[in-house]
Amino acid sequence: MTIVYDTPALADADALDAMAQETWTRTFGHGYAPADLEAYLAQAYGPTGRLRAHLADPAVTWQVARAEGRIVGYAKLVPPWLEEAGPHDAQLGQLYIAYDWHGKGVAQALMDWSIAEARRRNAPALLLTVFEENHRAIAFYAKYGFVHIGDYAFRVGEKIDRDLIMKLDL
Repeated sequence: MTIVYDTPALADADALDAMAQETWTRTFGHGYAPADLEAYLAQAYGPTGRLRAHLADPAVTWQVARAEGRIVGYAKLVPPWLEEAGPHDAQLGQLYIAYDWHGKGVAQALMDWSIAEARRRNAPALLLTVFEENHRAIAFYAKYGFVHIGDYAFRVGEKIDRDLIMKLDL
């Protein structure tokens, strides 16, 4: 099966948004009260969500994986907003893989792209946040050499979760 990696266009907004929302809900949705989940999804996805705003923002750099005519994964680098980020560091905003594409090398290819893009920008480090209970993702990042350097309060509706801030020195 051929996987194509490229930069998404605004025309990909619906497909990208649907894939991201399904992945997030499937991964994390069980841990929230319906009102908190609804509030978060409205903020992050849909016609006025943050994902679509990032797709239109030239300061956000994307890479998507396409297979079988659909988006099966993506990574995006965002302008660093973490307090722990240095002035020239890069920040991985998200790395999502559709469930039926786990274990097929898509996450590795997108992480390799993220690191290469950060290095191309001469960033001294790449930072990210990850939910403390997402053990699979934490182990994946650790294999790349990311280390836990702090915590971030991640709001989902009225619930506050602990995200780990992880850093890879480049």
